[in-house]
Amino acid sequence: MTITRQDTDAIRALQGLEDGRSSVRLRAALAVGTTPDPGFVDKLIERCAIEPEFLVRDMLTWALTRHPVSMTLPELIREVRSERAQARSQALHTLSKIGDRQAWPAITRTVLSDADDEVARSAWRAAVVLVPEGEESALATVLATQFGRGERETQLSLSRALVALGETIVPALRSATTAPDPRVRAHAIATQRLLRDPDAGFEFAIEEAKRVVALGAGQEGQ
Repeated sequence: MTITRQDTDAIRALQGLEDGRSSVRLRAALAVGTTPDPGFVDKLIERCAIEPEFLVRDMLTWALTRHPVSMTLPELIREVRSERAQARSQALHTLSKIGDRQAWPAITRTVLSDADDEVARSAWRAAVVLVPEGEESALATVLATQFGRGERETQLSLSRALVALGETIVPALRSATTAPDPRVRAHAIATQRLLRDPDAGFEFAIEEAKRVVALGAGQEGQ
């Protein structure tokens, strides 16, 4: 059996993905994406689940987007159900970059409310990209159940995802502004403000919303 130059390059790239140096792994992921090969897909997905460096993970995602959707989609959907949080998060991130709505059934209520904040944030972003036309309102209702969750970064991610859905989120927002939990009310009001003025900073919006809630005006905007 003759080993070609292309075979040698492929072997070197696959080995590079496991190198101890992040710069080498980054170059290897770039090489794999530059010259896509079906034989790379499993390794790329496997590496996504354990790669510690953000820049390398992003390059792995890019490399996956360079391969046929028919090969990557089934494997990524399987990873969404992984027991490893990073595998779930990176698979969802990659699905959002691929943007193929065949992946929508994988974005379940359970996925959207994943106990891991990073996974949930990736799920929210993916959902906004993949949601079929006409199902935005139902998605907004599910996303609204996450109001008040986590720290500022997580709350901002949820607000941005909802705002990206547009005016269809108004009923869900209106309902959340009357919730018993003041954190939920404040988060919903801040999201209302961002919907009306996308240029408003989230820090300002959330602090203003907290003042509104503290003054007992939790039904603002109704």
